[in-house]
Amino acid sequence: MNRCPGMHPLLLLAALASLHFIQPSSVDAQTKNVPIHATRAVRQEPPNPRAAINAWTVGLAGGLIEGAPIRLAAEMARVVDDGDNLHVLPVVTRGPTENLNALLYLHGIDVAIINADALDEYKSQVPDIQRRLAYVLNLFPSELHVFVRPEIASLKDLVGKKVNFNTLGTTAAYSGPLIFSRLGLDVEKTFIPHQLALEQMRKGDIAAVVFVTSKPVDAFLRGRWDAGFKFLPVPYESKLEDYYLPAALDANDYPNLIKQGERVATIALPTALVAFNWRARSNRFDRVARFVDHLFSRIDRLQAPGFDPKWKSINLAATVPGLTRFPAAQAWLDGHARAQAAQ
Repeated sequence: MNRCPGMHPLLLLAALASLHFIQPSSVDAQTKNVPIHATRAVRQEPPNPRAAINAWTVGLAGGLIEGAPIRLAAEMARVVDDGDNLHVLPVVTRGPTENLNALLYLHGIDVAIINADALDEYKSQVPDIQRRLAYVLNLFPSELHVFVRPEIASLKDLVGKKVNFNTLGTTAAYSGPLIFSRLGLDVEKTFIPHQLALEQMRKGDIAAVVFVTSKPVDAFLRGRWDAGFKFLPVPYESKLEDYYLPAALDANDYPNLIKQGERVATIALPTALVAFNWRARSNRFDRVARFVDHLFSRIDRLQAPGFDPKWKSINLAATVPGLTRFPAAQAWLDGHARAQAAQ
């Protein structure tokens, strides 16, 4: 038997068999008279997962992991979710003040939860800031709480004394000093966790703590305080009208600190859901418009048990000082009003 030098008999048989299967006559029989373009047409392009997942994804800048804004962002994402048709991605950030920076400059962020007075910081950097943004929803007010020791009788008594504004990145750490500056109160500012500051305040090391958050605050609602510890009234003046609203604290909020029938005047800072003012009918505009439609149409789900109680007090028609409403949100409200009138 003749063998190819150096080749195993089984390998030789395999090589001969492979030559048989790729003979030109066999190939011609399969493709005879079939145009080239027809053979290409039968191929189906595989689905593009990158395009599908990005088509209707909305980036939502929430805030610090321990704060209320990121919790509200997560609840919104859960309620408006619509599979491939809408996916809201909540993003943990350095806080509501930093969220405005993210909305202006961070790739992939379409909407953000911000404090209204954060606009003040950008007036010099971005003179047209109020045209670049539009609000979707006034989420909730954050009331100013100025809690002081017994020997402090008025805001002026705080001048030159230690006042704590919570840790950097929180609403109080940004808005508190800004409000005090507008009221002409030059104090010694500290930025430590409020839990530590309240203990130092009991000892007399700190004169006051400033909270900017939704009432009631657990530290005041459940804490036990000696006689004389109190909230100071904060007048609503013209120098505060651009971003703030009048508000009050009463016995229903803090029965251990405010007598029944009494009210402590203060101001509130709107916390708002804001969108970049995308060009109408652009891809990013359409994403936010769909998000608005889903959110407004399903707001009753957020007001049901199992979600943050703040949703129950939300008024879709409430305005935000200093900003105009996102066009799709205004269109939804107008359409809803017409439907109600027709009924």
